[in-house]
Amino acid sequence: MTTRKEAAAWCLTLKDVYEDYPFHDPNWCVIRHRSSRKVFVWIFDRDGYVWINVKCEPGWRDFWRQTYASVIPAYHLNKEHWNSIILDGTVPEAEIQRMILESYDLTAPKKKKGGAL
Repeated sequence: MTTRKEAAAWCLTLKDVYEDYPFHDPNWCVIRHRSSRKVFVWIFDRDGYVWINVKCEPGWRDFWRQTYASVIPAYHLNKEHWNSIILDGTVPEAEIQRMILESYDLTAPKKKKGGAL
């Protein structure tokens, strides 16, 4: 996964999500949960690479940053809860997908008692 198109296409395979351009700037694409409109992925170009911002559990946040030089504190977001993944080919695709899935789960709409949304 090295292009915006690949990143967005993979995210859009997840259940009940959609692509949005909230800043009227084609450089900034977000992928949101349909029911809550919460963003779980930010996709943008910076410094000649595609970057993806994802939400992380604090313990995993540090693990990813220590494991891959291309995973850094999030650009333009809360660095305590978000990481940026620079798609420079050094982070395996399966790990990128894992981080996206974690972000998807962390931002998913919470179910009310009884299972209803």
